[in-house]
Amino acid sequence: METGNETISTDFILLGLFPGMKHTGLLVSAVLLIYIIAITGNTTLILLIWADRHLHTTMYFLLSQLSLIDLTFISSIVPKMAVNFFSGKKKISLIGCGTQIFFTLTLGIAECILLTLMAYDRYVAICHPLKYQIIISLQVSKQMALGSWVGGVLASLVHTSYSMHFPLCGPRELHHFFCEVKAILKLSCEDISAYEKGVVVTSIIVVLLPISLILSSYTLIFLQVLRMNSPEGRNKALATCSSHLTVVIFYYGPAMLIYMRPGSSHTPTLNQALFMFDTILTPMLNPLIYSLRNKEVVGSMKRMLWKLPLLK
Repeated sequence: METGNETISTDFILLGLFPGMKHTGLLVSAVLLIYIIAITGNTTLILLIWADRHLHTTMYFLLSQLSLIDLTFISSIVPKMAVNFFSGKKKISLIGCGTQIFFTLTLGIAECILLTLMAYDRYVAICHPLKYQIIISLQVSKQMALGSWVGGVLASLVHTSYSMHFPLCGPRELHHFFCEVKAILKLSCEDISAYEKGVVVTSIIVVLLPISLILSSYTLIFLQVLRMNSPEGRNKALATCSSHLTVVIFYYGPAMLIYMRPGSSHTPTLNQALFMFDTILTPMLNPLIYSLRNKEVVGSMKRMLWKLPLLK
């Protein structure tokens, strides 16, 4: 009857962060602390950009969208992971798993698109400053943000529906801390080679194509910066790009290692470490990078704090 029960059950078992590792409780507690910092940092940045008219520009509008994606991204993973760990229950329903896959794919792909568009925004601002307001108007920036979300949703719908329709064999144990497409596919009974080729094509479109466009944008930016005669102008141009470039490296580095490595080098432990960096650490680091390295954001924060009654 045990086999019958396994057949009837459609729940998945999430083995959690580095199963078998000692002191997992400390690791989960650290992740929760990171989650609180990420929520606080991204929420503060969104509210700051919304409240301060000095930050009502295309660059900061796109930055607020990045913070919104990061806020939703980490929230789609950490709370469920923490609940499972502290309750001792490792199950996630079929619908819950499909929902988590849909949101993580949507947000991950949307962030890839948005980071690429943010690089284009910096290219236009530095290489074509006189035409910037015409090329990147507020309406265009809204379309850029909408395109990022729509692109993420459409790609996610395709991969979520495909990955969840394959019949699964054996125990539904996922060596992961959240439902992820490649972890699900390892349980499939069918030949999924054709679908895996589709995943590779998507990875090229979502990861390699954007990173190529970003590198092209920054190559043109650096060439333009070298032509500048003013040291102040050169430093300002580099300062506006350094934060975005740092975020790109932090996000795309692990993503390329996850999706571009040979199948033989894929181990559950290494995959979890890379996914932890991309889905948990990066959403915490992004608002800190943009806040600490951006004089306009720091100045805006000081102005907002000065308006508080307790500080007057």
